Amino acid sequence: MLTIGQLAAYAGVTVRAVRHYHQIGLLPEPERDASGYRRYGATAVVSLIKIRSLANAGVPLSQIGQMLKADAPAFAEGVRRIDNHLRDEIQRLEASRKQIAQLADGDGLALPPEVIHYLDRLRQIGASERMIEAERDGWILVAARWPDGIREIVHGKLAQLDDPRLVRLYRVLSELLESDADYDPRLEEAADILAALAEQAHAAGEVIPGEMADDPAFDLLDALAVESDPRSQRMLDLLRQRGWTGWNRPERLADPPAAPPNRPEGTADDPCSVSGA
Repeated sequence: MLTIGQLAAYAGVTVRAVRHYHQIGLLPEPERDASGYRRYGATAVVSLIKIRSLANAGVPLSQIGQMLKADAPAFAEGVRRIDNHLRDEIQRLEASRKQIAQLADGDGLALPPEVIHYLDRLRQIGASERMIEAERDGWILVAARWPDGIREIVHGKLAQLDDPRLVRLYRVLSELLESDADYDPRLEEAADILAALAEQAHAAGEVIPGEMADDPAFDLLDALAVESDPRSQRMLDLLRQRGWTGWNRPERLADPPAAPPNRPEGTADDPCSVSGA
């Protein structure tokens, strides 16, 4: 007869594991002998080895007791179910590994491959990393709001990069993001380009699809810029002076406000200028 320590050593488990198996009913707990010790026989050793083997194979402890009592066909069916579960878990973990690998450069966080490609395209046209970071945050909102339409949205944005004015806009905004000045004359140039692009789209009849037009996500995109840097409000003010409201969903103002007599100090930053749909 074996002590609990000898039993654990024979089966290759810890004494703590044996006691846990007692507690959850997997391994019967023998009566104490006259000396007050529990003694285990050969049957307990065989049962414990079976429990250890099933547990090491990935069988949940909650299912081991049932499998130990099952006949051959039921045992085989139980093994099949567990194998299917393990296969699904392996696939889930492999998918997680791929996602972790995509996060290495930061762009893959919460973004689909199409957007990552777009961000790489912005790098190619000269956008700064600060500009990319700002765009990335805006695209996280877009991808979360319109996951099924993200491919089409990105396709349209890539096509817009054929316009040299938009390329210039990204470069100007990148330069502005590197400036700490409260006011930078390049902000006026950026506002002029945005207004011209909005005017062109309006004249061509390019409109946001009806189901998206009134979506509050556009307001979130504009708010993201201001929350990231309150000086971004200056860009919105400049656009209003040019007859437009918002830059992610530009709308023509019926009566644009007059420009102030003295140029107010404002932002040199536009953290989410053109990342909206």
